[in-house]
Amino acid sequence: MASIKKRFDETNVHAAFEVSLVLKGVFALAEIAAGVFAYFVTRQLLLDLAQSVTRMELTEDPRDFVANYLLHAAQGLSVSSQHFTAFYLLSHGAIKLWLIIGLWRKKRRYYPAAIAIFGLFILYQIYRYSFTHSPLLLFITALDVVVIGLTWFEYRHLRRPPGSPPAAN
Repeated sequence: MASIKKRFDETNVHAAFEVSLVLKGVFALAEIAAGVFAYFVTRQLLLDLAQSVTRMELTEDPRDFVANYLLHAAQGLSVSSQHFTAFYLLSHGAIKLWLIIGLWRKKRRYYPAAIAIFGLFILYQIYRYSFTHSPLLLFITALDVVVIGLTWFEYRHLRRPPGSPPAAN
């Protein structure tokens, strides 16, 4: 039991919190870039790109799941779904980046907001997973759960008066 407590001391939790913020920040920037890309790229360019990426793999194995999925997704893309995807990625990435910057700067009001908003993201991601069954959504959701837990611990630490001992669990 002492070994477990030692692993979860404040220094380790804080380091894990900072690493999770970096990971979430990278994902947020990637979402923003993907949102800009999704908004400005044409459907034909996406289809051509998907065909060139999958051509070799489908020649070797016409039943390749990933290649067929990618090609099918590009063929089924409509302008409205493209605009929704762009809006979703841009807004989701921008909100996360805004929260992460606030958390990184240790702004106390951001902690409860981040916990609530990341919780809403989790609910939406679970809802989307029920349709897509995307492993990436599960990974992002698991990362969000970890970030919420670490954010809660970090927030409790920040609210504690200086010099007081850690709260007993």
